[in-house]
Amino acid sequence: MPRYKLSVEYDGEPFVGWQRQPNGPSVQVALEEAVFAFSGERPPVQAAGRTDTGVHARGQVVHLDLTREWPVETIRSAINFHLKPQPVSVLVAELAPPGFHARFSATWRRYRYRIINRRAPPALDRGQLWHVPGSLDVDLMADAATVLVGRHDFNSFRSTSCQSPSALKTLDLLKVSRLGEEIHVDVGSRSFLHNQVRIIVGTLHLVGRCQWTRGDVEAALAARDRARAGPTAPPHGLCLMEVRYELGPDRDGDSEEAIDDQ
Repeated sequence: MPRYKLSVEYDGEPFVGWQRQPNGPSVQVALEEAVFAFSGERPPVQAAGRTDTGVHARGQVVHLDLTREWPVETIRSAINFHLKPQPVSVLVAELAPPGFHARFSATWRRYRYRIINRRAPPALDRGQLWHVPGSLDVDLMADAATVLVGRHDFNSFRSTSCQSPSALKTLDLLKVSRLGEEIHVDVGSRSFLHNQVRIIVGTLHLVGRCQWTRGDVEAALAARDRARAGPTAPPHGLCLMEVRYELGPDRDGDSEEAIDDQ
């Protein structure tokens, strides 16, 4: 039975998230229905990252198994045809290598959070970024972000409903930069805790407003208590940018589960 690997992008605004839910449309169901429409089969579609309600993706990776082998161009074109008019698109379809699993074979994920920092609200990119009208000090945010880089217990930076048995995670990348009126927070790790990126952004937002200091971020991390970190930033500023499948040694603890409900 051939396994297919798909690279997918989507606008998360009309969906309750990646995963099938009883309370509304999901990206997973949209793809599974499109697959059924052209193939007559209903294989489960597995994703690298289970994005939450309103979160977007430019580099989501999924896999599915079909009983017969199809040309990969046929799969891409047929799924995209049946996805219309939903804001989901298959960018690339290919045969997956032996043993490939979109979620558990992933070795690195990168998210980007976009903030537009100006008085006027956005018109063209509404639903794609967080509008913060007050001034933000990016240098202070970038300096405080260095506290969180590396391997830590991120219990203060995960949702109280997070189901991961361990809060130990390794952040390889946490970069804050300004491009004109936009502030980008790029976060990279093998795996993430539920809402981890959005809580990090909400915390750094307090630093940018000069309400918190670098020391406050250090204290929040050390407390291992969700109540000690900042608020959870809105979902619509977050986007899954890329997933990597490079071979290399596992990091203890990071490979056991990829929660990724951001």
